[in-house]
Amino acid sequence: MHMRVQIAILAGDGIGPEVIAEALRVLRVIAEFSNIEFRFAEYPFGAAAWKRTGVPLPSATLEACLHADAVLLGAVGAPECDGLPREQRPETGLLALRSRLGGYANLRPAIAYDAIAAGSPLKASVVSGADLLVVRELLGGLYFGEPRGIAPDGSSAFNTMCYSVEQVERIARVAFREAARRRKKVTSVDKANVLETSRLWRQVVSRVGQDFPEVTLDHMYVDACAMQLVTDPRRFDVILTENLFGDILSDEAAVIAGSLGMLASASIGGKVGLYEPVHGSAPDIAGRGIANPLGAIASAAMMLRYTAGLEQEASDIESAIRRALEAGYRTADLARGSVAKVVSTIEMGAAVECELAGILDRRCSYHAV
Repeated sequence: MHMRVQIAILAGDGIGPEVIAEALRVLRVIAEFSNIEFRFAEYPFGAAAWKRTGVPLPSATLEACLHADAVLLGAVGAPECDGLPREQRPETGLLALRSRLGGYANLRPAIAYDAIAAGSPLKASVVSGADLLVVRELLGGLYFGEPRGIAPDGSSAFNTMCYSVEQVERIARVAFREAARRRKKVTSVDKANVLETSRLWRQVVSRVGQDFPEVTLDHMYVDACAMQLVTDPRRFDVILTENLFGDILSDEAAVIAGSLGMLASASIGGKVGLYEPVHGSAPDIAGRGIANPLGAIASAAMMLRYTAGLEQEASDIESAIRRALEAGYRTADLARGSVAKVVSTIEMGAAVECELAGILDRRCSYHAV
């Protein structure tokens, strides 16, 4: 059966175009060995769009994203945009895109691959075997709450944290469903001893958990969770939390994976899924060919899983990433200690491409016998 997947490519800023190029390389291998046709169309976004059009999210880009099957994003942000009004900043364009696409559930896996566990900032004995998924509510909380602003005289500033029962319930159900497919444990993270929003959060999550008797639920304050992530990460399966806490905790989880460049994400639940590596635009290394593309490649795998329903192909890409690491390939961010093969962005992408082609070729040969 022939499948066609229309993908809007928003390479964005900094290292975004470099890592997205390697994700597309890997998707082309999937297309070569299957009946899947990927249609890629690239659009300006972020600081790159602001330079050309004066806004970070042009209307043509938004319309293209809304009519695509999925959006694959690189990164946004540039130093020259730091002093811009809020509505012109690349980050504001990203928030607007997330809102219009409607993806309220942000999935961020963090896996400690055995091949690079020794290179983690944490002891290998601490991170080895860790495999967790942060399920972050993406369209509520402080990032979207109103009112917000700075007093005219600059003497104060304010943001609003707000959650409804509906918002908490829908993200909780995503977390419990993901846990049911994994190791059947949800850790809900909040600050219920201080925040009213967290008290509501805890009440609703507890109620939703009753619909998933096969999944164990525990609650944890965000500060305790931050500590446990670096002292006992293997205790976690699925971490469910709100927008701000999820942003911080999922970035902290980079120490489990070895680098922020290893982390992928999927924003689902809305009209169109948005897939992007967790890292930023990293302008200090842009153009040097040393960025880690594995987060972007893993994001492409998540796109196949959650948008196209291609579990086998997604797993094949993840296996290829693992095998490239086991073969000794490392980008600069992973090159701690004695490493045999410190490679460029393009070379790491090529290593994953080679491993993936081998996996797919062996499967095709097996089915042909």
